Amino acid sequence: MKFDSFQLPGVKLISPKIHHDSRGYFFESYRYDKFLKEQLYMNFVQDNEVYSSRNVLRGLHYQLNKPQGK
Repeated sequence: MKFDSFQLPGVKLISPKIHHDSRGYFFESYRYDKFLKEQLYMNFVQDNEVYSSRNVLRGLHYQLNKPQGK
């Protein structure tokens, strides 16, 4: 994730790193630690976006340590 600042205080362009493949794409649109480093405060931990091409079925990953809501 890339944060670009502008002359206007508090204005930033946030460009996520988008991971493309034949199934579609995935990216993190928000992650608390990265936004905190840029002094951008929100009240949740992480948000992702995924797009799947036609006929693609994605699975959920089971996590024993540090589980996440899916």
